[in-house]
Amino acid sequence: MKTLRKRIAALLLIAFALVATCAFIPAKKALAAPAGNDISYDNNVEDTGTTTTIVNEAAPENGTKAIAAAIAIGLGALGGAIGMGLAIFKSVDGISRQPEADGKIRTTLMLGLVFIETVVIYALIVTILIVFVM
Repeated sequence: MKTLRKRIAALLLIAFALVATCAFIPAKKALAAPAGNDISYDNNVEDTGTTTTIVNEAAPENGTKAIAAAIAIGLGALGGAIGMGLAIFKSVDGISRQPEADGKIRTTLMLGLVFIETVVIYALIVTILIVFVM
């Protein structure tokens, strides 16, 4: 029984490490991007002799969006992975103790896993909103 717990814990840690790595790569690239995205236009008007300068300072905002998105999806995936791991562990434990209740336990497990997965999908939607809308 302890080896099963260790294996489940190891799989959860590996899954979290993969999700965190994939989530933080865009954040790292956005922070490492040079701030040379400023656009400047000089329009000399002959009548008044004034100069107009337009500066676009969107680079720092992209970095904070990437960090916020990485944290949102990382925490959502971590919570979902821990919840699913615990649910599967308890259902396997219950089936091993009462094999005759196999069908009821499996049905309840699948329903619970669906609800846990919807929370992870909500985290994904929030991440997409952070990146593309905000």
